[in-house]
Amino acid sequence: MKTKKLAWSIVLLNLTTFTVNAQQAVNEISFGKGLMNYVAADSSFSVKFAPRMQVRYYGSSDFTDGQLGPVEHDFLVRRSRFKFDGWAYHPSIKYKMEFGLTNNDISGASEFTKDAPRLILDAVVKWGFAPGWELWAGQTKLPGNIERVISSANLQFVDRSMLNSKFNIDRDMGIQLRHKSKFGGMVTKEKFAISQGEGRNITVGNVGGLQYTARFEALPLGEFKKKGDYMGSSTVRESSPKLMLAYTFDHNSNAVKTRSNMGSYMYLTDGDLYETDITTHFIDLAFKFQGLSIMSEWSSRSAANPIAVNIDGTETGDIVSVGQAFNLAVGQFISEKVEVAARYTTINYDYLTGIENPTQYTLGINKFVVGHKLKVQTDLSYTTKASEADGVMFRTGFELHF
Repeated sequence: MKTKKLAWSIVLLNLTTFTVNAQQAVNEISFGKGLMNYVAADSSFSVKFAPRMQVRYYGSSDFTDGQLGPVEHDFLVRRSRFKFDGWAYHPSIKYKMEFGLTNNDISGASEFTKDAPRLILDAVVKWGFAPGWELWAGQTKLPGNIERVISSANLQFVDRSMLNSKFNIDRDMGIQLRHKSKFGGMVTKEKFAISQGEGRNITVGNVGGLQYTARFEALPLGEFKKKGDYMGSSTVRESSPKLMLAYTFDHNSNAVKTRSNMGSYMYLTDGDLYETDITTHFIDLAFKFQGLSIMSEWSSRSAANPIAVNIDGTETGDIVSVGQAFNLAVGQFISEKVEVAARYTTINYDYLTGIENPTQYTLGINKFVVGHKLKVQTDLSYTTKASEADGVMFRTGFELHF
């Protein structure tokens, strides 16, 4: 414990010292542009340090025999993160490092992480080796569904949908190749990834095959302002309609988890891991015009052999979460800084999973003080399972992002 405290003290001391010594070269220091924004005097590197946090309240109640039960309350720091990004040696070589500090961020320790907390969210280098081309290497988000790739700092609701929590492919370690083309007023983006297939922070015992991801995006009406296609809510007003249509294909060869590179490991009775090929598809749509925003997602997951079985043919009890999901979110600003939004999410699991199909209806209202950098959010959700009332959830909280 003393060693850990000493290590964190050294890190914070070095950061403080660096910040003080860097003041002569600091630029663009204002709220929302980083707590520190530094460019070396010889232009050999840059670094922006942007910490953020989300504080939340959850109140939920379940239905029993058609009646709502007692309300359960949760107060928590949902996310608290340190993010560093910039470029090294040359502006064409960019990097991003992001570290999670809350229990939600660092949970998931296992023998495959050497029983260590999963502190690292992103540790990736991005090399722009030719016009329109970038090569990424390290750990970061895979080019999956749009809702997942949107930063949690830029969400339209208090948190992401059930589709994302059950079907996303999240972060992984590997390489990515990205390309952007322009054809008149139309823009296309192609993204390809090869990763280890077991999620983030895996350090030992990586088994099974590799994960292959390909995403194609078409923007027929041109690019969104300030990357608004990957931002919830229409905080950046589009003076003309903007549309993104996208398709993602993901194949995890010999996957060993119940949700591709997510979920729980599928153990056999002899201690080995069950392996099966898992394929996931995503179709996304994003539309923005002035204060209106629309985001739609469809996802499908299938597996070669979804029911895990031992060598002797007996079932282990683990089943890949195969099925389909649909998500639709619509938002409209009713004043300069206030937005109302609605979301509909439904999941249709395959019968063999034994999981009851949930549907959720969410109504939210957002107050943007300084865009997504400082905002207050509230939403109310009603959930059904197998077409029967299941529960009600109220959430509220704020985002503070330097």
